[in-house]
Amino acid sequence: MEPENYLKTTLILGIAGSLFSGYLSAVKLFTAGCALNETCPDFLGYPACYFGFGLFFLIFLVALFGYLKQITAWTTAKAHLAVSLVGVAFAAYFAIPETQDLLAGNARYSLGLSSCAYGLIFFIAVLALASSFLLKKKSA
Repeated sequence: MEPENYLKTTLILGIAGSLFSGYLSAVKLFTAGCALNETCPDFLGYPACYFGFGLFFLIFLVALFGYLKQITAWTTAKAHLAVSLVGVAFAAYFAIPETQDLLAGNARYSLGLSSCAYGLIFFIAVLALASSFLLKKKSA
């Protein structure tokens, strides 16, 4: 993948992840309820969506700096690799039990899967893109 394509793709994923987790965080912050009729798991005493927003916003900022050529695409991808690894572990911690409940028929989600599962999918996408970019650049 060319650096420009990598940066555009991760910028879009960062924006989408920030908007989605930002919406979830705003609903929780301003209404004390949970968006999408879901449970709101806590992490260290705070809603997990707040941490998800922080991680996605960091992905967005790094991609933006890379896109604006303030940092190299290589540095951008290394940062994305680190943040997305944390994001995958974080989202999987919540998504796996929620998915087990869904498969057992004990849960229903407005969007088919839990919001943590969608966060996990986005983090995996960023992880895959960053890994692929770094491996191809290293072998070139």
